[in-house]
Amino acid sequence: MSRITPIRPQSVSQKSPSGKRRAFIKAGGTLLLSVCVPQAANAAKILAVRVWPAEDYTRVTLENDIELNTNFFTVKNPERLVVDIEGLELNPTLKELVAKIQPNDPYIKQVRVGQNKPNVVRLVFDLKEEISPQVFTLQPVGNYKHRLVFDLYPANPADPIAALIEKGEWHKDTQTRSVAPTTPTMAGEVKADGKSDQKASKPELMAEAKPDDKSALKHSEKTEPHLSEKSPDKSAAPAMTRMITIAIDPGHGGEDPGATGRGGSREKDVVLSIAKRLKAKIEQQPNMRVMLTRDADYFVPLNVRVQKARAVQADLFMSVHADAFVNSSARGSSVFVLSDKGASSTAARWLADKENAADLIGGVNIKNHDKQLASVLLDLSTTAQINDSLKLGKVVLTEISGINKLHKGSVEQAGFAVLKAPDIPSILIETAFISNPEEEAKLTDDAYQDQMADAVMKGIKKYFSKNPPLAKSRLT
Repeated sequence: MSRITPIRPQSVSQKSPSGKRRAFIKAGGTLLLSVCVPQAANAAKILAVRVWPAEDYTRVTLENDIELNTNFFTVKNPERLVVDIEGLELNPTLKELVAKIQPNDPYIKQVRVGQNKPNVVRLVFDLKEEISPQVFTLQPVGNYKHRLVFDLYPANPADPIAALIEKGEWHKDTQTRSVAPTTPTMAGEVKADGKSDQKASKPELMAEAKPDDKSALKHSEKTEPHLSEKSPDKSAAPAMTRMITIAIDPGHGGEDPGATGRGGSREKDVVLSIAKRLKAKIEQQPNMRVMLTRDADYFVPLNVRVQKARAVQADLFMSVHADAFVNSSARGSSVFVLSDKGASSTAARWLADKENAADLIGGVNIKNHDKQLASVLLDLSTTAQINDSLKLGKVVLTEISGINKLHKGSVEQAGFAVLKAPDIPSILIETAFISNPEEEAKLTDDAYQDQMADAVMKGIKKYFSKNPPLAKSRLT
C-alpha cells in the first residue's frame, strides 16, 4: 500500500514575553505558544483570508506568499485570543477578515485587526466561550501557497453520543411518550396512546433469522432477547429495540474542495448534499440513527472521521465521494473497501493515494496528529471487518447499479485511511465521476441525488436483514 507522508509544519516552541507582554499577561493574559519560522527579508503579503465555522471547531486561514513568525496567547474575562504576526504590514485583504466573521459563528464574536507596531499586525478574536486554540503553518500544496491556520476548538467539547441523541429526529418523538419505547418492538409498534399496531409486528430491516441461518439466529438472540423462548409475559413492559447507528462521512470539505467538474461543481458540496439526503432517509427508519462526520462546509482530518464513528459506537461507516480522473470519459459508480494485501487494481491504488492526500490539502496540525493511533488502526483492521465490509459493499453496489452504470462490476479494495476503523464495517462510495460532464450533470441533479440516497438506504436494509447487529453496551 502506498503511503502519503504529510508535510510537517514548522516546529512549535515557547518564547519569553517582553516587558510589555509580561505586564499584559499579569493583567489577565496567559501566554501559550509561538509558531516560529525564520523571518523573511521582504515583508509578507496576505493573499487570501478564509473562515470555516462549525460546531466542531472554527478554522481561520491566512494564505500568504512566505512563512510567517507568529505569537499567540489567550486572555480571560472576557475570553480573547490575541495573535501577533511579525514581518507583516496591514493590507486590504487582511482587513477583509473582519467582515468574514458571521453572527452564527459558534466560537468567535468578532475579530479586530490592527498594526500593533511596525512590521507586526495584531489580531484579537473576541470569543463566545473558552477555547483550546491550535496555531500552525502549512507548506504550499496543490493550489495553495503558504498558510497560517488558527483552529479554535471548544475547551469543553460535548459528549458525542449525547449530541447524537439530542440531534436525532427520532428522539424528538420520544418527548410525547411516557411509557412507550422509542422504537417499535418486535411484538408490534406501541403508539403514543399505548395501543399496539400488529401490522408493524417487526421492523422491515430486521428480518427474522430462518431456521437454517444459525449465524443470524445467534446474532438475533443477542440483539433481541425478548424473541427467545424465555421471553417475558406479554403484559410486561415492552423491551427496548437495539438502535442501529450509522456514520456517514461526506468526503473533503473546508480547505479541501475535493474534485472539481468542468461546470465548476465541487465534490465537497455534492457529497454533502447526498449525505444529508441519506441521513433524512435513515432517520425515517424506526430503529436507526445517524451521525454525519461533517454537516457543513469544514474540513475533518481522515483519522478524526474514524474517531467520530467509533465514539458513537457506529455499526456502519459509509464515506461518500464523487471523484475525478485525468480522462473525462471515465464514468460509473464504484464501491471500495479496505485491503490489507494491496489494492485490487492500479486505479484503486491511484484513487486511495489521492484520497489519502486529503489531509495535506485540508490542512492537519501534524504536531497533534496521533501517529500511534493511525498505526494501531492499521494493525487492528481485521479480516472479519474487511469481510463484513465486503458484504455491505456488495449489496450497496447492487442497488446503485439500478440507477447508474458501474465503473467496475465488483467491490474494489485499496488502503483508504478513512476505512481503517478496526471494528466497524466500512465502505467508500464513489457516486459518479464529477470530471465526466454527463455525470457532473447527474451529481448536481436533485432527482439523481435522491435516487442515490435511496439506493444506499436499500443496501443498508438488505445488509442488516442478513447481518443483524451485535448487542452493544448502550441501548436507547
